[in-house]
Amino acid sequence: MGRLTLSSFQWMVFILAGVIVAPVSVAFAYGFSADQTAELLQRTFFVMGLTSLLQGLFGHKLPLMEGPAGLWWGVFLAYAGGATVAGDQTAILSSLVLGLFVSGLLFIILAALNLIDHVKKLFTPTIIGTYLILLILQLSGPFVEGILGAEGGTINGKVAICALITLVIAIVFSQLRIAFFKNYSVLLSLVIGWVLFAVMGIAGHSTAGQPVFSVPHWFAWGKPTFNLGVVITAILTGLLLLTNLIASADAVKQVVQPEKDESLRRTSFIMGLNQILSGLFPTIGGVPISGSAGFILTTRIKDRLPFLIGSLIILILSFFPVIMGFFAALPAPVGYATLFISMAGIIGLGLQSLKGELHNEKKVTVVCLSIMAGTGILLLPQSALQGLPSVLSSLLHNGLVVGVVIAVILDQLIGRAPKRSEINNR
Repeated sequence: MGRLTLSSFQWMVFILAGVIVAPVSVAFAYGFSADQTAELLQRTFFVMGLTSLLQGLFGHKLPLMEGPAGLWWGVFLAYAGGATVAGDQTAILSSLVLGLFVSGLLFIILAALNLIDHVKKLFTPTIIGTYLILLILQLSGPFVEGILGAEGGTINGKVAICALITLVIAIVFSQLRIAFFKNYSVLLSLVIGWVLFAVMGIAGHSTAGQPVFSVPHWFAWGKPTFNLGVVITAILTGLLLLTNLIASADAVKQVVQPEKDESLRRTSFIMGLNQILSGLFPTIGGVPISGSAGFILTTRIKDRLPFLIGSLIILILSFFPVIMGFFAALPAPVGYATLFISMAGIIGLGLQSLKGELHNEKKVTVVCLSIMAGTGILLLPQSALQGLPSVLSSLLHNGLVVGVVIAVILDQLIGRAPKRSEINNR
C-alpha cells in the first residue's frame, strides 16, 4: 500500500508539473490577471485530469497522461501577438475556442468512419522517430530558458543555480542503485528543489482570496467565433496531433509492453472529447504526452493503477482552487529541472524507432532532410515571418509542424520500400 501511495503521488506530481507550465505561459502572453490565471489552471487540471482518467480506463488503457499539446501551445502563443496589437483578446480567444471544437470533431469523425488505421499507415517508424526527435529539439529551448530563469532574455543567476542543483539531484537520484531513490527521483528532486527555492526566497506564492470549492466555468472566453485562419490551423493541428497520439502511445508501449493493443478508435474518440472539452472549458488543447514514457523509464513505475489514481487526484484537485493555488505556486524552473531528464529520454525512444530504418538509405535521407528543415525553421527569428498572414506565420514558425509534414511527404515519395520486381532487377 505504501508503494502504491508513493507511486500514485509521484504520478500526480508528474502530471501537475507537466500541466502547469503551458497555461501559465499563455496567461502571461495574454496579460491575464492572477485570478484569470488561477481559473485557467483550474480548467486545465479539470480537462487533463478527466481525459487522462478516461483514456486510462476506456481508451488506450496505458499509463499515458494527457497534457497541454505543444502544437496548441504554440498556436496560442502565435495568436497572442495579434491580441496585443489588436487589443481584442476576446475575439482571438473565442476564435481559438471554435478551433478546438473543429479539432475535436475531426478526431471523432475519423473514429466514427474507422479511418484511424488508414491514417496510421502514414506514420511509419521513420515518421514517429523524426517526430520524437523534433519534439525534443523544439522543447529544449523553453526547458533550458526555464531552468536558467532566462524567459525575459537575461539569465537569473540565483534561479539558474537553484534549478541546476535540482537538475543534478534528479539525475543522480535516477542513476542510483538504491531502488527508492531511483523509482521516486522525480518526486524527491521536485520536493528538494521547491524547498531550496523557498529557502532562497525565490519560490512562488499562493493566490490569495480563492474560494475553497468551485466548479470550472464553461465558455469563460465567450461563445465561439469564426476565423478562417484559426479553422485551417485547427484542422492541420488536429492531423498532426494524431501523429503525437500514435507516437506517444507507441513510445509508452515500448516501455510497458502491454499484452494487447487497444482500439485506436476509442483512443481517437476520447482525444476528440479532450479537444471539445478544452473549448467548452477554455484551455490549451490536450494530447497524450510522450514524456510519460521517459517518466516510466526513469521511475520504473509501469503499472496502470498508480497512473489512474494520480489522474483522479488531479481531477479532484481541480474543484478546490485553494489547494490548487498551493500547487500552482510551484516555481516553474523546478518543474523544468525535474522533467528535463524524462524529456531527454524521448530522444532515445526516437532513435530506437529509427534503429530499424538506418540500413535504408532512402529512409535516412527522409529523416535527415526533415530534421534539418524542421530545426532550421525552428531557429528562424519571429520577425522573419511578420509579413505573412497569421495562419501561415503560426504554422511556418513551428519547426515540429514543418518537419513532420516534410517527413510524411518525403516518406511517401522516396521512402517507400522498392517493389519486388525492382529488387529482382538489381
